[in-house]
Amino acid sequence: MELKRAYKFKIYPDATRQEEIDERLILAQQFYNMLLEKSIKSYKNGKTKVSMAQFNRFVKEIIQEDKKYLKLYSQTRCEIEYRLLRAYQNFFRRIKEGNKKAGFPRFRSRDRYKSITYPQDNGSFSIKRGRLRVSRIGTMPINLHRKIEGTIKTLAIKREGRNYYVVLTTTKEIKVPNVKNVNPVDIDMGLNSFVVLSDGAKIQKPKFAKKAEKHIARWQRIVARRQKGSKRREKAKLKLQKKWEDVSSQSNDFAHKLSTKLVDSGYTSFAVEDLRIQNMAKNHRLAQSIHNASWNRFIQMLSYKAESAGMKVIKVDPRNTSKECSNCGNIQDMPLSIREYNCSRCGMQLDRDINASINILKRATLGQRGSHVQGESARPQMEAVLEELRTDKTHPLRDAVIA
Repeated sequence: MELKRAYKFKIYPDATRQEEIDERLILAQQFYNMLLEKSIKSYKNGKTKVSMAQFNRFVKEIIQEDKKYLKLYSQTRCEIEYRLLRAYQNFFRRIKEGNKKAGFPRFRSRDRYKSITYPQDNGSFSIKRGRLRVSRIGTMPINLHRKIEGTIKTLAIKREGRNYYVVLTTTKEIKVPNVKNVNPVDIDMGLNSFVVLSDGAKIQKPKFAKKAEKHIARWQRIVARRQKGSKRREKAKLKLQKKWEDVSSQSNDFAHKLSTKLVDSGYTSFAVEDLRIQNMAKNHRLAQSIHNASWNRFIQMLSYKAESAGMKVIKVDPRNTSKECSNCGNIQDMPLSIREYNCSRCGMQLDRDINASINILKRATLGQRGSHVQGESARPQMEAVLEELRTDKTHPLRDAVIA
């Protein structure tokens, strides 16, 4: 199995190297916006196809108009083209899914473009004796706080506030152990308890954003008062960004430690809810708490760590997991204010979150018709549905499926 990993290290460029990096970040942002502008003009002129070939023609025009973009490494320019192409692909995908807020690719401000990527280790960068060398930028110290395992494939330089980082992606062939699924466990994600396991264990997440909200609110007010474009406003924005970075770092650290602990705790597979965070966040009273919970980030970390250990993370449909009785299958209304499930049919009394976690585990382990599992066992049902759509010429979704 090919294992992919990402390593993030802090770098310490001097004043000259900082200017070089900042200049290329600005050029990359402008280059992205010019590509987007030309693609929009091309669409208005009747050319609707979006492709790399079209972007390559735009790149030649942009460089002919202004040679300054030659300062960007050639493969960095290609990576910017791929960024925009992915933005268009995601836009068309959301339209096909019927999403009302499809999100057409937007022009990027300097505050929203903070990284440049070198997509191949072909001599454009190297690390020797604690120093990083990057083509057309120079060398700078790098804090290699952990050993890099595998072959380095790509490098990205990121600016976060006043700090600079590199993100290295690597690949490595590993032998995945064969783990028998004898001790599966469900993980129910919540707001009161961060995760609740089907064996009854509850894990609370420290409220990092809640503890920092006074400081964040203070700097938000300061930024709002400062005149746009002024140096004092930029300094205040850096202070505000630093507060959010601290919250994000604490949240990431918690998720890493918890996911590692679960993988090392003797469980052999994990069942989690396939949550639709965007839909859940439409509840404005809970939106901030949902985003602060960082469920997707935790599940992503758990997934790749479990995969490396030979375990599976199975996502199931979360529909009615809190409303369904784990004992008899009765479904009843469960407002968020009610924290204990009292079944009106069989009389079972159980903590709301533990009841939901048991339901999720059942769906993941059964994987039969009538369950809501979304895994390999559901494939026969899916194939039957697709065959029905292919043969029914009047079905409104037939064209989308065949395409």
